[in-house]
Amino acid sequence: MTQKTDTTKAYVAILVAMTIWSASFIFTRIGLESFPPITLVTIRMVLAAIILGIVGGVTKQIQRLDRKDAKFLLIAAFAEPFCYFVCEAYGLTLVSPTVASVILSTIPLFAPLFAFIILREHVTWSNMLGIIISLVGVLMLVIEKEQIMVKPIGLIVLMLAVVAAVIYSSMLKKVPAKYNATTIVFYVYLFSLLFFIPTFFITDFQTIEQFHFTSRSFYAILTLAVFSSVLSFVLFCYSVRKLGVTRANAFCNIMPGCTALFMWLLYDETLPTIKIVAIAIVIIGLFISQIQFRTKKAQRDDTIL
Repeated sequence: MTQKTDTTKAYVAILVAMTIWSASFIFTRIGLESFPPITLVTIRMVLAAIILGIVGGVTKQIQRLDRKDAKFLLIAAFAEPFCYFVCEAYGLTLVSPTVASVILSTIPLFAPLFAFIILREHVTWSNMLGIIISLVGVLMLVIEKEQIMVKPIGLIVLMLAVVAAVIYSSMLKKVPAKYNATTIVFYVYLFSLLFFIPTFFITDFQTIEQFHFTSRSFYAILTLAVFSSVLSFVLFCYSVRKLGVTRANAFCNIMPGCTALFMWLLYDETLPTIKIVAIAIVIIGLFISQIQFRTKKAQRDDTIL
């Protein structure tokens, strides 16, 4: 019963995390009105580390980290948030958001490969079939009536972001189970500052007087720090450790659909029938990807998910 309850909580957590991340694109766009990408992400990570440190300290959720386990979190921190956010930011200067969302939606396709190589996590046919069906829905959602033009360097940079995201998820599963999600995310953010802060001074510090700080951008960054960085990453970490890398990352495919819904609700953008159908296909694919057939092989797979 406890395992079933934990699995249910993990599904709720991953749905909430992906929904929040879907809205984060809107707040990131607002933040970029005042700051360049590296500065925006660095401020976001500094605030997130401080907030999580305070909340975790008050609630006594942050555990002591053993030195032998630090290497996994250091690798995770370098992969994501550092490499992922840097590659995503620069990728968006080279290709359109539509193309970027298509490329980043391939994370679920690469997750099973890396999960098998790094963790020996088994992948079922239902996992892959559901992921592919979901990707069909994503493609219908984001490339409708649009001509896709991809600069090779943009494709390369965004594919590096995809690899970084999958490595991050895999490293979360390498961390011993004795650590809770708050502890893991706090140390990941703390370690990520070792990469973000020097990069900020190298790339953006000389032009700091050109920044146009506004209350609109402040609230956008604060929202990104509190919800997209602190809450969502803790929920995602919890889900990956309960569901496994493949099943958790499959939910990345709901982000384009959720973003379209947010744009419809907040900015009154049109939501044609084809996009509603595409969102439905994504949901069907996700449902199929989570099915665990009760064969002997599937039962063995279940023991490591």
